[in-house]
Amino acid sequence: MKKRKLGNLEVSALGFGCMGLSFGYGPAVEKQQGIALIRAAFDRGVTFFDTAEVYGPFTNEELVGEALAPIRDQVVIATKFGWQANSTDGKWSELNSRPDRIKQAVEGSLKRLRTDVIDLLYQHRVDPNVPMEEVAGTVKDLIQQGKVKHLGLSEAGVQAIRRAHAVHPVTALQNEYSLWWREPEEQILPTLEELGIGFVPFSPLGKGFLTGAISKDTQFDQTDFRNTVPRFSPENAQQIRRWSS
Repeated sequence: MKKRKLGNLEVSALGFGCMGLSFGYGPAVEKQQGIALIRAAFDRGVTFFDTAEVYGPFTNEELVGEALAPIRDQVVIATKFGWQANSTDGKWSELNSRPDRIKQAVEGSLKRLRTDVIDLLYQHRVDPNVPMEEVAGTVKDLIQQGKVKHLGLSEAGVQAIRRAHAVHPVTALQNEYSLWWREPEEQILPTLEELGIGFVPFSPLGKGFLTGAISKDTQFDQTDFRNTVPRFSPENAQQIRRWSS
């Protein structure tokens, strides 16, 4: 498989987003099935695997860690921090990128991923309550300690990217990008090119829509997050029918 450079980090041209094995797209797959799928991807040349603390939560990192343990030195693992459980309902809907929370998240991720270093650590979402300089500075400290190799951001805007990059080089930005969602072309991609930051698109197939397998009659499992995505709402059925024709 071809390789790509994210900053100075080399990865396979195709990455494996592991979220859906445990979270977001209906019931989780059976553990051994998930392990087999991840290893099959590696056998076909994929060396870049993406997960996050919040996927599950925790179970996806555990799955990825077990699947990649025998080949850890041959792959790049990306994970994310930035959320914590809401104190009122226990749901992981509360942003928290305070330095102590970042450090706590990284220690947990290292254990679940069965590794001593995280190759690429993303801030999952920008936390408006924590200055980006503090976030980047904390990850910089973790890099100096040898617990993390590269800093990444997810769904960050131009100013947040520049502020983080001024503290420590940002290796990659992960944003949604597909034929269905091309907003990054306006400001994000030119900024990344200027700064030498890599771009990792998520949902390149439009959360499944661009596969051609979704129509106006498709019904998602009650645990599928697409039930809450406006693009898939019943009132947009007519538009989906038009796109699908």
